[in-house]
Amino acid sequence: MKPPLDLRLLRTFVQAVRSGSLSAAAVQVGRTQSAVTMQMQRLEEIVGHDLLHRGGTGVRLTGNGERFLEYAQRILSIHDEAITAFSSDGLRGSIVFGCPEDYLISTFPSLLQSFGNMHPEVEIKVVAAPTDQLRKLLHAKQVDLALVSASTWSTSDNVVWTEALVWVGRQPSFELYNFGDTIPLALSASDTMDHKAACEAMLRARLRYQISYASNSLAGLVAVARSGLAISVMTKQAVPSDLYILGSPLPPLPRLGVLITFAESVQSPIAKAFGEHIRKVLNRLT
Repeated sequence: MKPPLDLRLLRTFVQAVRSGSLSAAAVQVGRTQSAVTMQMQRLEEIVGHDLLHRGGTGVRLTGNGERFLEYAQRILSIHDEAITAFSSDGLRGSIVFGCPEDYLISTFPSLLQSFGNMHPEVEIKVVAAPTDQLRKLLHAKQVDLALVSASTWSTSDNVVWTEALVWVGRQPSFELYNFGDTIPLALSASDTMDHKAACEAMLRARLRYQISYASNSLAGLVAVARSGLAISVMTKQAVPSDLYILGSPLPPLPRLGVLITFAESVQSPIAKAFGEHIRKVLNRLT
């Protein structure tokens, strides 16, 4: 008869998968890399299958590892939920939360603070990235939950609020710029929704434009807009008070749906609680 699964081995295994390396997992669980290596060997002995491919660049799941990961996460989630349900101390532990930079700046300081006041024993690690990157991190289970944007959505989607994209510049009116026949734009990466929306809107309006500045940082786009050298695009909530939202003759931009997306179908108590907190706070704001 096989020995029972050790929760400590399961936690280390999940951390190794999320971080992509045993050395990073060792830091997360507070053990040496050699100890983590021995833990993974012990877990594979208990399961009876290789779970991780080990290489010079890190670790990745085997076929059996992919199957086992789902069981490990479910076991840990149910264990944590049971402990929380019968604990008078409330939630404790950590999660990784992903969010686009403009939402973090405009909305989330107060949201994170209010959740922290209710659950002081919870650590929330924040990853700021565009939606495309966040979806990859969710798929790789390197974040527990994330806010992601959608250009189209239905009533059945987990949309918590909508956000308008706007043109932003230094002058209050487009007529005050001397751009000539070609409008210079400062946009984020070509695979981001705001970049695609801006280019599609300009093409529909048959306005000539060129992408003069590119930055994946909101701070970089704000700096260019402040210089007056180009027009930028950002979410309405993220527009600084010293910049202006521009209208005609610039074409209208779409609204984005903002969704809460979880890495796991069965969420940990902390991820579930934080997701509900996000929903409640944003519903009040809208």
